[in-house]
Amino acid sequence: MAKAISSVEMIGRLVAFDTTSRESNLGLIEFVRDYLDGFGVKSELVHDSDSRKANLFATIGPPDRGGVMLSGHSDVVPVDGQDWDGDPFVVRESDGKLYGRGTADMKSFIAAALAAVPEFCAGRLRIPVHIAVTYDEEVGCLGVRPLIAALARRAVRPRFCIIGEPTSMQPVIAHKGKKSLRCDVHGRESHSALSHVGVNAIEAAAEIVAYIGGLARRRRHEGPFDPSFMPPYTTIQTGIIAGGTALNIVPRDCRFDFEIRNLPGDDPDALVAEIRRHAATLLPEMQRVSAATGIAFEETNEIPALAASPEDTIVRLAQSLTGANAVGKVSFGTEGGLYQQAGIPTVVCGPGSIEQAHRPNEFIALDQVRQCDGFLRGLLARLVDGRV
Repeated sequence: MAKAISSVEMIGRLVAFDTTSRESNLGLIEFVRDYLDGFGVKSELVHDSDSRKANLFATIGPPDRGGVMLSGHSDVVPVDGQDWDGDPFVVRESDGKLYGRGTADMKSFIAAALAAVPEFCAGRLRIPVHIAVTYDEEVGCLGVRPLIAALARRAVRPRFCIIGEPTSMQPVIAHKGKKSLRCDVHGRESHSALSHVGVNAIEAAAEIVAYIGGLARRRRHEGPFDPSFMPPYTTIQTGIIAGGTALNIVPRDCRFDFEIRNLPGDDPDALVAEIRRHAATLLPEMQRVSAATGIAFEETNEIPALAASPEDTIVRLAQSLTGANAVGKVSFGTEGGLYQQAGIPTVVCGPGSIEQAHRPNEFIALDQVRQCDGFLRGLLARLVDGRV
């Protein structure tokens, strides 16, 4: 039988694994698998295509019915170039806080769930609890997709989901969606002194980027609006651009990446279609010079918005367990929209503040860890009584 580990000690163990998204997460996943196995809990691993990363899924309690899934991602953002006061992968406690990469986003929730495993195992649950640990959330919610596909093939899948992203232990029922796209503009190279026989890909790209900026301003000024979000409108921005080879060469190619973070109900595809239509108006002039020129768009990632109802059973459960009278909405994305899309009602509720995420000297307050422990003890009581 394995030894019980406190939430604080478990946070230290999980943070010690460098699971930056570019690295493998198998060390952490295998640790969690072995820890669960020590309590007689078997895990299913869902690997990526080259078996370098894996999701973990486990069930405690009756296997013939769906229960409440506690879900968190194992990957963290890089620490490169950040000014940390100590080793980011060694938890440091000071002034009632735990410092380390992933303490807020979001290994503390996973740690609290794992620390509660002995109590869940001893609890004679009438409704099961499921534990899910995913990979590559930070780079587009990539890992959860094969996990969801694996869950869909099971005879029994989770009935509800709680994602422990940092919300200061306040239930969150909605977040914005995100659609990421890449635009490649192909012009015609020429000497800059003979620009009339060239097609400047950078200038064509700049016209599209400017149009995207205007579309963003339109959303900012005209909406639609939802004051529960900050900012309360859909945002659109260009984040990366590259092109050209030398100042005296009319550039043949230019590439830029842009994103749309849409309010639930504000269709991002309609915005993309408008951007495409504008780009199409540039083609006749380009192709009069060379038929080989063109503009191509590629969707690189999409995370659907989460839009739960305050009346949903899982939302009411989270409110009851936290004592919160209200629910919130956030602008950052989670795996929640994908779970909801797969038919698993989801609420986001976890310890820590998103304001600390991705920053140097990331931390979580010990009081938040204690609140999360209490939340899970309350959930245990509900699962034992069958009152979900």
